[in-house]
Formats: sequence, C-alpha cells, structure tokens
Amino acid sequence: MVAFSEVFYWIAAFAVVAALVNSAGIVAIVRHRERAERSLPYLMCFAAGILITTPLVHALPNAVANNADAGITALGGFLFMFLSNRVIKHYTSEETLAFGVTAAEGIGIHSLVDGVVYTVTFNVSLLTGVLAGTGLVVHEFAEGAITYLVLLKGEVSDRTAATYAFFIAALTTPIGAFVAYPLVSGLGSDDLGLLLGFVSGVLIYVSAAHLLPEAQTYETEHSMVALLAGVGLALFVVFARAA
Repeated sequence: MVAFSEVFYWIAAFAVVAALVNSAGIVAIVRHRERAERSLPYLMCFAAGILITTPLVHALPNAVANNADAGITALGGFLFMFLSNRVIKHYTSEETLAFGVTAAEGIGIHSLVDGVVYTVTFNVSLLTGVLAGTGLVVHEFAEGAITYLVLLKGEVSDRTAATYAFFIAALTTPIGAFVAYPLVSGLGSDDLGLLLGFVSGVLIYVSAAHLLPEAQTYETEHSMVALLAGVGLALFVVFARAA
C-alpha cells in the first residue's frame, strides 16, 4: 500500500474542493442564472483581495528568503500568464464558435496552472498553501460560471456547454495538482523558492489583471467592500499565524 504524506492530503483536499466549487458555479448559473450572475462580482473581488495579498505579503518574501532569484521567476510567472492571454485574445477575434473554443482553452490552461499552484505552495508551507488555496477555491465558483457562459457565447447548446465546462474548468485543477506532486515534492528549498516566485507572479496576474477587470465590468455596488474583505482575511491569517 502506497503511503502519502500529510502535504499530499492537503493538496488533494483543496484540489478536489476546488473542482466541486467550480462545478457548483456551473450548476448555479444553469439553474439560477440571474442570481448567480449577481454574486459573481463579489466572489471575484473577494478572491482577488486574497490572491493579491498572499504573494505580496507572504509568498514572494518567503520565496526570496529561499532563493534570491525568486523575483526573476515571479516576473516570469506574470509574463507567462500575460503572454498566454495575449495569444488567446488574438484568436478570439474569429467567428463565434472559435471565440468559445479558444476562450475555454485559455480557462483550461489557467485551471491546470491552479492545480500546480496548490502543489507548490503546500510544499513550501501549510500557511502558504492555505492562503493561496483559499483565494483560488473562492474564485473557482466564478470561473465555472464564466466558462459555461463563454461556451454559450460560442453557440454551444446548454447541456453541451455545462458538460464541457466541467471537463475544461473543474477537472483540470486536480489533474494539474496530482501530476505536479511527484515532480515538486522531491525538490529542495532553493528550487521551491524559484517555483514559489513563479507562482507568486501567476497569482498577482490572476488577481490584478484577470479577476478585478472582469469584476469591474459588472460595476456592482459594494464590490470594493468584497475586495477589502479578501485583503483583510489574508492579512489576519498571516499575522495571526506569525503572532
């Protein structure tokens, strides 16, 4: 019988919960579309608050402490997400079906990277993993709903859009986590520092350049409160653990 470490169980738990929350977002938008769309901006802003605070206050300083070059890999992580999205946006100027397919492909890549983030952050420390994982789990609800809506915009039927959204956005996160685990778990602190730097850049991009602009398109009242609540929660967890 194969024995797994405690870290693996934390990674597996967050990855599976992320898939379930993503699926819940798909179900909610299918069954209660108007109500679900009203809640999306608040969830995205709350998640953005956690995800922008975690790398700047905790993850990136921790990465630099392990490896002085982590700032370079953080820039690499940010640029990787930026350039990936530029390529995807270039192809979304095609017909409506191409829009749905290419946008969904981008979300699938993003979800796969989310799974890798869980593996890297939990291998660094439990606190880093919980902080990053909480923000990612919260934003999974919105991501599932958005994937479904994107596929609908690509002229896909309701049932097909829901099925594809599940495979593209929900299942890819645990797949990314489980594939990355055997590769990441054996690394030393120097290499983990570089990977955590890369992940920090990814988290900064997801929060500042993905979640917040998307949430602002809804122009919802009190979205700033949701953002600050996410920032406040992340700061509370960091400083409470440090106290």
